[in-house]
Amino acid sequence: MPYFDAASAAPLHPVAREALLASLDEGWADPARLYREGRRARLLLDAAREAAAEAVGCRPDEVVFTPSGTQAVHSGVSGALAARRRAGRRLLHSAVEHSAVLHAAEVHTAAGGSCTELAVDRTGRVAAGDVAAALSPDTALVCLQSANHEVGTEQPVEEVAALCQEAGVPLLVDAAQSLPWGPVPGGWSLLAASAHKWGGPPGVGLLAVRKGTRFAPQGPRDEREAGRSPGFENIPAIVAAAASLRALRAGQETATEAARLRKLVDRIRTRVPELVPDVEVVGHPVHRLPHLVTFSCLYVDGEALLHELDRAGFSVSSGSSCTSGTLTPSHVLRAMGVLSEGNVRVSLPYGTDGAEVEHFLEVLPTVVRSVRERLGVPAAGRGTVAERGTTTATAGGPEAAPAAAAGEPGESADSAEPAGLVVDSLGKRCPLPVIELAKAILEVPVGGTVTVLADDEAARLDIPAWCAMREQEYAGERPAERGAAYVVRRRA
Repeated sequence: MPYFDAASAAPLHPVAREALLASLDEGWADPARLYREGRRARLLLDAAREAAAEAVGCRPDEVVFTPSGTQAVHSGVSGALAARRRAGRRLLHSAVEHSAVLHAAEVHTAAGGSCTELAVDRTGRVAAGDVAAALSPDTALVCLQSANHEVGTEQPVEEVAALCQEAGVPLLVDAAQSLPWGPVPGGWSLLAASAHKWGGPPGVGLLAVRKGTRFAPQGPRDEREAGRSPGFENIPAIVAAAASLRALRAGQETATEAARLRKLVDRIRTRVPELVPDVEVVGHPVHRLPHLVTFSCLYVDGEALLHELDRAGFSVSSGSSCTSGTLTPSHVLRAMGVLSEGNVRVSLPYGTDGAEVEHFLEVLPTVVRSVRERLGVPAAGRGTVAERGTTTATAGGPEAAPAAAAGEPGESADSAEPAGLVVDSLGKRCPLPVIELAKAILEVPVGGTVTVLADDEAARLDIPAWCAMREQEYAGERPAERGAAYVVRRRA
């Protein structure tokens, strides 16, 4: 069964497996003890630290191991902010950071600090100029991922690091997704990563704090890991994590594999829109990770799509709201302003066979078509009055009252605009509001409007995205008695 979710967790690297089994016999003792077993454990831990530091591009004494990548981020953010409390209490981060950074920012705000979120473009990339404009004397820390976990877009870390150095502000880089492919460039101050992203065992995080960076660990401390990560070290897992990371750096293996996977991803990026109608490929086309591609399908329930792909033998993930059991789509897709429904992330692990990708491209069109048919989507999203099913679509009468309260165009008797329709999608989750919009739009004349009443948060993203894909005009959102009223004007 092809596993295409390496961005969540990469399969255990063979070297990691060997190192884990071997160190279970050799690295079980307390590395802080002076007897023989303790010294042996200490040697293993020190060797792992040296290997990890070499892969990261820093000194061994700048690296500590944590119980997870999330813990590394939390420790890095809290320690850097606490150490710079006198300089300021403002945290700067991009809108597409991993939830670990966002959660740390929430804690900082609750404690009296302030946060500034940097916007991204539709590819998910931060502009270095926006960082420069946002830096201020009270900025204590900047957080910027090296590459996005959901769409693979690489950030301008090197440029931002130079700006931060000039301003005297430390930069924390979440390198979890990019570290398997090479060291992070630029003069970053702190770096966090997670072993299960590169084929190491789960439960091992990495935090690097460069010499000269002010850092004050928060919470209870002990003598372990320079006081930055308390508790007994999981030496077998740490050894396995470092061994697998070192193996990825050996020779030209990583560069060769990255080039090979990039070609496979390029094929997916090119072929999916050709094979499946109404698809938006998201993320930067050039500045991106070599193994990851994300696309969204109009008129598709993300959860149903993932289940069908799983039944067909493919393990993928999604940022659609319906796949997480919430009404809120991925904060990454929301920040980018792209389509969220029917979202699929394909992230290829090392060694992926090209034939598996070809098979995925063969299966995907049939799977998407079957999901759309079950939802009652007509060909190319077009429909007639008879196909609207239970949709409430009216040009007047009692059902039009919610739209009038929302200030819909065409509401007054003397309006010059053609009368509009109201589509009541309250209580329905995306993609149903978008499907009903697609069916209703042809029932109004060019220049007329369709107002969709919806209380699903995903509609706020997906209706404007539908307009852009269908060359219709998104006339804006207005408050309604329940949810919101989204107004679309027909242009074609």
